[in-house]
Amino acid sequence: MGKLVVSLDGVVIKEVQITKDKTTLGRRPYNDMVIDNLAVSGEHAVLQMVGNDVFIEDLNSTNGTYINGKAIKKQLLAHNDTVEIGKYKIKYLTDDSADYEKTMIMKPGMQAPASSSSGPRSGFGASGFGSLGASTTPASIRVLNGAAAGREVALSKVVTTVGKPGVQVASITKRPGGYVLAHVEGSLQPTVNGSTVTGETVHLKNGDVIELAGTQMQFVQA
Repeated sequence: MGKLVVSLDGVVIKEVQITKDKTTLGRRPYNDMVIDNLAVSGEHAVLQMVGNDVFIEDLNSTNGTYINGKAIKKQLLAHNDTVEIGKYKIKYLTDDSADYEKTMIMKPGMQAPASSSSGPRSGFGASGFGSLGASTTPASIRVLNGAAAGREVALSKVVTTVGKPGVQVASITKRPGGYVLAHVEGSLQPTVNGSTVTGETVHLKNGDVIELAGTQMQFVQA
């Protein structure tokens, strides 16, 4: 079974399994794979699965669909092909060797488990960039406010993406030396402990409070 790994500016933001005979890609919310960017047409392309083969077809999009740098109309995808749509790069993989976290989006109506309100928040200040240990211990993020307050999500995979599509999205990437936060989408940068993220990535420390699209989340690492 094939999968698509979507990245923007070198940061992986989501993974999509190809499970249907027809998978649509585009900016409109009714697509199977929504890419919310003005460079992407409302109905940009479609993936068609025929047996074990997957074809991609451009749907007369404004900016075109490219595979490995070449514009295409319809083409059979091969393992490790890179599909380019706008600024997004989508890698096609035919095995399960890559280990990426599916996108986790905070939704206003998300119900939190019955639990007490958030614990003590870390002091506000600039997030540190100090050296990290050689190994990466398990970590999670805990929602501190809103309808999902108290919800905790384990950062068990390589990349977890959080935020509200079209508003503000960030990714938390698990690396050998620790976890880093990167801004993915939106005009406003996320903040860590009240300080705006100005560089490409920020190393996260236990207790750091991330604010993204009005939602506060605490990074928790044992």
